[in-house]
Amino acid sequence: MPRPLPGQLSAGLRPTVERAVSSIGFDLEEIDVRQAGRRTLVRVVVDADSGVGLDDIAALSRSVSAELDEQDAMLGGPYTLEVTSPGVDRPLTAPRHWRRAHLRQVEITFADGHTAAGRVGAAGEESARVLLDGAVRDVPYADVQRAVVRVEFRTPPEGELRALGAGPAADPGVDSADDEDRTAGGSAGEGAEEQR
Repeated sequence: MPRPLPGQLSAGLRPTVERAVSSIGFDLEEIDVRQAGRRTLVRVVVDADSGVGLDDIAALSRSVSAELDEQDAMLGGPYTLEVTSPGVDRPLTAPRHWRRAHLRQVEITFADGHTAAGRVGAAGEESARVLLDGAVRDVPYADVQRAVVRVEFRTPPEGELRALGAGPAADPGVDSADDEDRTAGGSAGEGAEEQR
Protein backbone atom coordinates (compact mmCIF):
# COMPACT_ATOMS: atom_id res chain seq x y z
CA MET A 1 0.00 0.00 0.00
CA PRO A 2 1.50 3.40 -0.96
CA ARG A 3 2.25 5.94 1.78
CA PRO A 4 -0.20 8.83 2.05
CA LEU A 5 1.05 12.26 1.01
CA PRO A 6 2.03 14.66 3.84
CA GLY A 7 -1.17 16.72 3.44
CA GLN A 8 -3.24 13.55 3.63
CA LEU A 9 -1.32 12.45 6.72
CA SER A 10 -1.93 15.81 8.40
CA ALA A 11 -5.64 15.64 7.64
CA GLY A 12 -5.85 11.99 8.71
CA LEU A 13 -4.03 12.55 12.02
CA ARG A 14 -5.75 15.86 12.89
CA PRO A 15 -8.80 14.34 14.67
CA THR A 16 -6.57 12.07 16.77
CA VAL A 17 -4.15 14.84 17.71
CA GLU A 18 -6.96 17.35 18.31
CA ARG A 19 -8.64 14.91 20.72
CA ALA A 20 -5.38 14.45 22.66
CA VAL A 21 -4.72 18.21 22.81
CA SER A 22 -8.25 19.28 23.74
CA SER A 23 -8.56 16.57 26.40
CA ILE A 24 -6.08 18.51 28.52
CA GLY A 25 -7.51 21.96 27.80
CA PHE A 26 -5.58 23.28 24.79
CA ASP A 27 -6.41 24.24 21.22
CA LEU A 28 -4.73 22.59 18.24
CA GLU A 29 -3.66 25.47 15.99
CA GLU A 30 -1.77 23.49 13.37
CA ILE A 31 -0.49 20.04 12.51
CA ASP A 32 2.17 19.57 9.86
CA VAL A 33 3.45 16.14 8.79
CA ARG A 34 6.43 15.76 6.47
CA GLN A 35 9.29 13.41 5.71
CA ALA A 36 12.59 14.12 7.45
CA GLY A 37 14.99 11.54 6.07
CA ARG A 38 13.79 8.08 7.06
CA ARG A 39 11.54 9.44 9.76
CA THR A 40 8.29 11.33 9.62
CA LEU A 41 8.28 14.72 11.36
CA VAL A 42 4.98 15.52 13.08
CA ARG A 43 4.89 19.19 14.12
CA VAL A 44 2.01 20.17 16.41
CA VAL A 45 1.28 23.81 17.31
CA VAL A 46 -0.92 24.35 20.37
CA ASP A 47 -2.24 27.35 22.29
CA ALA A 48 -4.59 28.29 25.14
CA ASP A 49 -6.13 31.46 26.51
CA SER A 50 -3.77 31.20 29.49
CA GLY A 51 -0.73 30.61 27.29
CA VAL A 52 1.47 27.53 27.01
CA GLY A 53 4.31 26.88 29.45
CA LEU A 54 7.13 24.38 29.44
CA ASP A 55 5.30 21.94 31.72
CA ASP A 56 2.29 22.18 29.40
CA ILE A 57 4.45 21.36 26.37
CA ALA A 58 5.83 18.29 28.17
CA ALA A 59 2.34 17.06 29.14
CA LEU A 60 1.02 17.71 25.63
CA SER A 61 3.96 15.88 24.11
CA ARG A 62 3.25 12.79 26.25
CA SER A 63 -0.47 12.88 25.43
CA VAL A 64 -0.02 13.34 21.67
CA SER A 65 2.76 10.76 21.56
CA ALA A 66 0.53 8.14 23.22
CA GLU A 67 -2.16 8.77 20.59
CA LEU A 68 0.30 8.72 17.68
CA ASP A 69 1.78 5.43 18.87
CA GLU A 70 -1.65 3.91 18.10
CA GLN A 71 -1.43 5.25 14.51
CA ASP A 72 1.63 3.26 13.42
CA ALA A 73 -0.10 1.97 10.27
CA MET A 74 -0.84 5.51 9.13
CA LEU A 75 2.60 6.89 10.04
CA GLY A 76 4.38 3.94 8.47
CA GLY A 77 7.25 3.69 10.92
CA PRO A 78 9.35 5.88 13.21
CA TYR A 79 8.43 9.51 13.70
CA THR A 80 9.73 12.60 15.44
CA LEU A 81 7.15 14.61 17.36
CA GLU A 82 7.63 18.33 17.84
CA VAL A 83 5.14 20.18 20.08
CA THR A 84 5.37 23.96 20.22
CA SER A 85 3.38 27.11 20.85
CA PRO A 86 2.69 29.59 18.05
CA GLY A 87 5.28 32.24 17.38
CA VAL A 88 4.53 35.87 18.10
CA ASP A 89 4.22 36.50 14.36
CA ARG A 90 1.22 34.19 13.96
CA PRO A 91 -1.62 36.05 12.21
CA LEU A 92 -4.78 36.69 14.22
CA THR A 93 -7.26 34.63 12.22
CA ALA A 94 -9.83 33.52 14.80
CA PRO A 95 -11.69 35.26 17.64
CA ARG A 96 -9.66 33.29 20.19
CA HIS A 97 -6.44 34.76 18.72
CA TRP A 98 -7.81 38.28 19.26
CA ARG A 99 -8.80 37.39 22.86
CA ARG A 100 -5.28 36.12 23.50
CA ALA A 101 -3.86 39.38 22.12
CA HIS A 102 -5.74 41.42 24.76
CA LEU A 103 -3.85 44.66 25.50
CA ARG A 104 -1.19 43.80 22.92
CA GLN A 105 -0.20 46.07 20.08
CA VAL A 106 -1.22 44.85 16.62
CA GLU A 107 -0.62 45.79 13.00
CA ILE A 108 -3.85 45.53 11.01
CA THR A 109 -4.25 45.46 7.23
CA PHE A 110 -7.88 46.17 6.44
CA ALA A 111 -9.81 44.65 3.53
CA ASP A 112 -9.68 48.01 1.73
CA GLY A 113 -5.85 47.88 1.81
CA HIS A 114 -5.02 50.51 4.43
CA THR A 115 -2.95 49.58 7.46
CA ALA A 116 -3.01 50.82 11.03
CA ALA A 117 -1.35 50.03 14.34
CA GLY A 118 -3.50 49.73 17.44
CA ARG A 119 -3.94 48.05 20.80
CA VAL A 120 -6.47 45.22 21.29
CA GLY A 121 -9.16 45.52 23.94
CA ALA A 122 -12.10 43.18 24.51
CA ALA A 123 -12.68 40.66 21.70
CA GLY A 124 -15.95 38.97 20.86
CA GLU A 125 -17.04 36.44 18.26
CA GLU A 126 -17.59 38.98 15.45
CA SER A 127 -15.30 41.90 16.30
CA ALA A 128 -12.69 43.33 18.66
CA ARG A 129 -12.40 46.70 20.36
CA VAL A 130 -9.15 48.28 19.17
CA LEU A 131 -7.53 51.55 20.19
CA LEU A 132 -6.71 53.18 16.83
CA ASP A 133 -5.41 56.75 16.54
CA GLY A 134 -6.42 57.56 20.10
CA ALA A 135 -10.01 56.31 19.79
CA VAL A 136 -11.47 52.94 20.73
CA ARG A 137 -13.24 51.44 17.71
CA ASP A 138 -15.15 48.27 17.07
CA VAL A 139 -13.26 46.39 14.33
CA PRO A 140 -15.28 43.60 12.66
CA TYR A 141 -13.08 40.63 11.77
CA ALA A 142 -14.72 40.60 8.33
CA ASP A 143 -13.08 43.99 7.65
CA VAL A 144 -9.57 42.67 8.47
CA GLN A 145 -7.42 41.16 5.75
CA ARG A 146 -4.47 40.44 8.07
CA ALA A 147 -3.50 41.25 11.66
CA VAL A 148 -0.37 40.36 13.63
CA VAL A 149 0.89 41.16 17.11
CA ARG A 150 3.74 43.67 17.22
CA VAL A 151 6.50 42.83 19.70
CA GLU A 152 6.91 45.44 22.42
CA PHE A 153 9.87 45.75 24.72
CA ARG A 154 8.36 48.49 26.86
CA THR A 155 5.37 48.79 29.14
CA PRO A 156 2.31 50.09 27.27
CA PRO A 157 1.34 53.68 28.07
CA GLU A 158 -1.14 53.87 30.98
CA GLY A 159 -3.42 56.10 28.93
CA GLU A 160 -3.83 53.40 26.30
CA LEU A 161 -4.56 50.76 28.93
CA ARG A 162 -7.13 53.03 30.63
CA ALA A 163 -8.80 53.76 27.28
CA LEU A 164 -9.32 50.01 26.88
CA GLY A 165 -10.70 49.63 30.40
CA ALA A 166 -7.55 48.19 31.94
CA GLY A 167 -5.83 49.77 34.91
CA PRO A 168 -2.08 50.22 35.32
CA ALA A 169 -1.88 46.93 37.24
CA ALA A 170 -3.10 44.96 34.21
CA ASP A 171 -0.69 42.49 32.66
CA PRO A 172 -0.34 43.67 29.07
CA GLY A 173 1.64 40.63 27.96
CA VAL A 174 4.80 42.53 27.08
CA ASP A 175 7.23 40.18 25.38
CA SER A 176 10.80 39.57 26.29
CA ALA A 177 13.18 37.80 23.94
CA ASP A 178 12.81 34.57 25.93
CA ASP A 179 8.99 34.59 25.98
CA GLU A 180 8.25 35.00 22.27
CA ASP A 181 7.78 31.30 21.74
CA ARG A 182 7.76 29.18 24.90
CA THR A 183 8.66 25.60 24.15
CA ALA A 184 10.17 22.65 25.93
CA GLY A 185 13.35 23.05 23.91
CA GLY A 186 14.29 25.78 26.35
CA SER A 187 14.95 28.59 23.91
CA ALA A 188 12.81 30.66 21.59
CA GLY A 189 11.91 28.90 18.37
CA GLU A 190 12.72 25.36 19.44
CA GLY A 191 10.06 22.75 20.11
CA ALA A 192 9.91 19.68 22.26
CA GLU A 193 11.03 16.81 20.14
CA GLU A 194 10.47 13.19 20.89
CA GLN A 195 11.61 10.41 18.62
CA ARG A 196 9.65 7.19 18.42
